[in-house]
Amino acid sequence: MEIIEITDISAPELEVYSRLTEAQLRNLKEPEKGILIAESPKVIGTALNAGLRPLSLLMERRHIAGDGATIIARCPGVPVYTGEREVLRALTGYTLTRGVLCAMRRPALPRPGELLADARRAAVLDGVVDATNIGAIFRSAAALGLDAVLLSPTCCDPFNRRAVRVSMGTVFQIPWGYFEGWPQGGMELLRGRGFKTAALALTDRSLPIDHPAPASEPRLALVLGTEGDGLPESTVAMCDYTLRIPMSRGVDSLNVSNAAAVAFWVLGRKK
Repeated sequence: MEIIEITDISAPELEVYSRLTEAQLRNLKEPEKGILIAESPKVIGTALNAGLRPLSLLMERRHIAGDGATIIARCPGVPVYTGEREVLRALTGYTLTRGVLCAMRRPALPRPGELLADARRAAVLDGVVDATNIGAIFRSAAALGLDAVLLSPTCCDPFNRRAVRVSMGTVFQIPWGYFEGWPQGGMELLRGRGFKTAALALTDRSLPIDHPAPASEPRLALVLGTEGDGLPESTVAMCDYTLRIPMSRGVDSLNVSNAAAVAFWVLGRKK
């Protein structure tokens, strides 16, 4: 293994951990050169299991023979940059939660039609922009029987560092991709693949989330909207069902990630 002690936090080889923005890491002009940052041995291990290619590792010195040892063993020839916690905090601007980061090449995403080919239950996210919510939704989707997640172009990137961490690596496990056109194009694609769509929204015609009709559909896509405003009325009108989660004590709704977890539990494919 190649262990490199950090002596200059401005070194260009460390810029993926310090100076590059999420947009620069994503590299929209050349997606094949895009990079993501995975944090913690568990998340990095999940990414390696999914076939992602590591480019470099950054970890506290104490983790080289500790929590990071297994990861290092799985990444032969990959440089390992190290230093004490204060050095790494000065480099990244935050304290490493689990003491280990890994820069990895972003994998190519499947096209929506490929994702839906064998799926029975899918989540569709429309304009969900908070990285924490995206990560939490992916974790629930993976755990509660969803086959795929599809996103509108306005959603937060699931490979955002915080989204990856909150998801506990499930963004590397559950298939996902972006609609090229939403809502019209996406709805047409879903219908063409035999999916019924269910919007989670508060309207006069909303059915309870446990209504038997959507649960009996052989293929169902659950459509969730942005934080705060939810789904546009025009999108809700295009869906086959409109569902609500019954509330108590005058509460009108749940956070989108919490609502997603409830919907996935009720309507996901039970294993």
